[in-house]
Amino acid sequence: MLDTPSVTAADIIGSFCASIDKRASFAEPYPHYMIDNLLPANVAAELSDLPFSAPALEGVSGRRELHNDQRSYFDAAAMAQFPVMRPIAEALQTTHVARAIHAAFNAPIDDTYLRLEYAVDTDGFWLEPHTDLGVKKFTCLIYLSDGPGHDELGTDIYADKDTHWGRSSFKRNSAMIFVPSDKTWHGFEKRPIQGLRKSVILNYVTSDWRAREQLSFPDATVRI
Repeated sequence: MLDTPSVTAADIIGSFCASIDKRASFAEPYPHYMIDNLLPANVAAELSDLPFSAPALEGVSGRRELHNDQRSYFDAAAMAQFPVMRPIAEALQTTHVARAIHAAFNAPIDDTYLRLEYAVDTDGFWLEPHTDLGVKKFTCLIYLSDGPGHDELGTDIYADKDTHWGRSSFKRNSAMIFVPSDKTWHGFEKRPIQGLRKSVILNYVTSDWRAREQLSFPDATVRI
């Protein structure tokens, strides 16, 4: 584990904002962005090694909520158990980062809540096309694992619900970003997964988000 005093929220803020400044922008099939070196390299490596288990799919996949009882978050208990999580959450809660996100992506995240999911996917996993439209006001899919074949495990992008358009790259410490709209169709086509596909799903969500236990700081909103 990291020696917790060696990494701070300030380190994460600097890395995150620098990666946003160097973003690659894509207009089709909807505005989305790719960024690299999102976190300090040692933080990304330790985050990838955290011992969270994949949900037991038992032949059922297509939506993450089908396995809600087995999902993991940067909540109070996890941040206490795995200290590397806390400075990440603290950084993403700051006005500094919120303003950078708002300025770069015009994301309407003022007065929203931080939600960070630690996602672990195994062979048999897939996600149907969906948009994230609704209570999610910003989506950043942070890729962590780097096992054999994982460069083929990026997010699938669709022109509409039924038309596959392309696929993001997948490499450790890179991310795909978009501001949810009725056009932001994305998912994960079923294909072989060797080992565990690990990522962090960063969302800012409105007060209508019912599962308060998933939030990093359920009593404090993000302000810009």
